[in-house]
Amino acid sequence: MLDIKTPQEADLLVLREVIEGPLHEIAPRFSRFLSDRWPHTALVVFTRECTGRPRKVAGAAEMVNKVTIDELEQLKALVEPGRSRSTTAVIGGVARTVWAVRDPVDTLLVLVPRASRKHLPHPVALSAFFGIVATSIRQQVAQASPDYLAESRAASSERARTITEMAAAQESALVAILNTLRATALDDRHARLAATESASVALVALRSAQKSDLALTDEPAPAAFTKLRRDVRHLLEHHRTRVEFVPPARATPPLPGEVAHAARAMTRSAVLAFTAQPCPPRLRVAWTCDGTSLKIDVREQESGHVDVHTLARQLDGRARALGATVDLDAVSGWGSRAAITLPLDPPAPRPGEARLSSLNPRERAVLQLLAQGKRNKAIADALGVTESTVKFHVTGVLKKLEVSSRGEAAALALNGYGRRPVAETARGE
Repeated sequence: MLDIKTPQEADLLVLREVIEGPLHEIAPRFSRFLSDRWPHTALVVFTRECTGRPRKVAGAAEMVNKVTIDELEQLKALVEPGRSRSTTAVIGGVARTVWAVRDPVDTLLVLVPRASRKHLPHPVALSAFFGIVATSIRQQVAQASPDYLAESRAASSERARTITEMAAAQESALVAILNTLRATALDDRHARLAATESASVALVALRSAQKSDLALTDEPAPAAFTKLRRDVRHLLEHHRTRVEFVPPARATPPLPGEVAHAARAMTRSAVLAFTAQPCPPRLRVAWTCDGTSLKIDVREQESGHVDVHTLARQLDGRARALGATVDLDAVSGWGSRAAITLPLDPPAPRPGEARLSSLNPRERAVLQLLAQGKRNKAIADALGVTESTVKFHVTGVLKKLEVSSRGEAAALALNGYGRRPVAETARGE
């Protein structure tokens, strides 16, 4: 049992829970953390680093669902990096008093205070707390954590579906308008021409909306590989390893943001594993894309002593999040290879997958032990918690999975977590 003696110690413990939980729920957790000292009706975290959800929101849905990227960019311009302030800005289409914090790394926090409060209390403390949250988000994105990748992939799928449905509906409406306006039976030729021109312009703008959205969420493959090359050279700055880089073709289609992040992170992991061998090898790093998947190929043809089991564990979480396949091969005296295939589009969801993704890390740990047939006491011993805590988590798991028994939860877990996309081969030892 922890001996908490000061409010500051309590803050740090709760803040740890804020940054440890699922990334897609970080805004509601942070909002609850801030609510006592900074009472607010809505919270928005805005970061361009998160390609899936650059806006993370909590609070009044009728407000936060209307907040646009343009509004947040304009507000960010009013706050210097590393500073916080109270100001008036358009949020959700309405001019409001807001408390804004802009982290030095350019992540923005927006709070809409309750009632007519304008003065921002404890600005230094608010900036410090937000700095920890912003750093956590940035690190999860930079390292392409499985939690971030799962959130980003879900957001990309949701956005693509919404845009397609909206574009189809509005395009049909505009085409109908144009057909009506072009009908020769209508009077007032000049009015008809003006209306036709306006509708034509609107139709062109609508058809370009999807391209504009993709520009915010996708990353050109050559640019993504250039970032990787810079990262690898920085990692091996004081290493004798020589690396041959083979970039993807210029005509390669743009990569979804989560795929680009995962590809860089998984390639870096493979490079580091290969360079940890006794003799510094010569490496070849290549990316290719066939339009449906990005293929990563990292190989060396000298040592063959890479620890494929450790590398498999490092790659497994990201591979699972994106439905990727990983083949690792090491033959002593001949060389090693890591072949990774990342699908550009989300895989077909498996039964219960969405419900499993709603579990937080502690609930996932409880569920995996439960799926092994362990009872509450054994789970408590394994996790170092009390049986009452385990019962609490089991109740939460059953509720989130929408099942009524431990057996049903275990079956769902085995179906959802059962496949291992990483294949390991080590021969010639």
